Amino acid sequence: MGRRIGVALAIGLYFWMLGASAAAEPQVTLRAGKGDNPNHALAREFAATINRTGSGAPRVLVEESQGSVQNVIDAARERTPSLFTAPPNVIVEARRGDKPYGKNPRYQDVRALFPIPFQTMHWVVRQDSQVTSFAELAGKPFIPGTRGSFGERQTAALIKTLGLENKLQLIDIDSAGAPQALKSNQVIGFAVSGAYPIGALKSLAGEVPLRILSLTPDQQKQLLASDGTTVAMTIPKGTYPGIDEDVATVALPAGVYTTRRMSESEAYRITKAFWTGRAALAEISPTWQVVTPAWLAVLGAQLHPGALKYYREAGIKVPPASHK
Repeated sequence: MGRRIGVALAIGLYFWMLGASAAAEPQVTLRAGKGDNPNHALAREFAATINRTGSGAPRVLVEESQGSVQNVIDAARERTPSLFTAPPNVIVEARRGDKPYGKNPRYQDVRALFPIPFQTMHWVVRQDSQVTSFAELAGKPFIPGTRGSFGERQTAALIKTLGLENKLQLIDIDSAGAPQALKSNQVIGFAVSGAYPIGALKSLAGEVPLRILSLTPDQQKQLLASDGTTVAMTIPKGTYPGIDEDVATVALPAGVYTTRRMSESEAYRITKAFWTGRAALAEISPTWQVVTPAWLAVLGAQLHPGALKYYREAGIKVPPASHK
């Protein structure tokens, strides 16, 4: 009986020690928008990679948030440093004190760690529609994107930039129904944004021959000038079945940020874990294949000293503005 009690106590002590160890494990919160936000899905993917055994980084706990604006506001207020996702323009607007941020010197403390896949515009049409340019969309049924989304806003900007107002037959339906509407020939195309390759679009291209409309250099320049939040992007040929030429488009950048209150050691380990695990992450989710250190140039904030330390050790050239 005494031996059994001793074994039971030993087992209980073992599991108590495991629990205490897990509780003591360093953790950091990552705020990444609501559950249906594209950046939230991306955050969960790379958190899973960082959290794998042996990464050396603190455990990353992904939380839903009210969006990028609230992420930045919360980051300026909090005592314990966290991580958050945001597009660069939000950081710039907060530092200027634009509404709804107001004047707060702590916005100057925001620092970048690394980029995540950009939300890239795809203007998709059926190949058999014979539409090869945006002007040829005139008079044809087209879905401009989910109401209120980045895709819809960019489509509206494109229409205005190209002088196509009142010339397109825009169809307002839920984005989830767009692929079926295209397959049944109810519409000739739709707009969608996402980190390429978009899995659902790749599947659709395997069923219906598609074309992704490409901006001319002048159209791309005009569209970028009309909206300071986007950058030029090229979807390489072969990304989707039947797309045999590069597609010139625009994209909304995004990155993972923290503040200067995060320790150099913690920021270093998180940044290193991301880049050393990126190849494995890309095998699971191909959207990560396109992420490169060159994207650091558009993050809109200086790099955290810990992140900068990693890039220098890894021999990665960083833009001068990232480490002033």
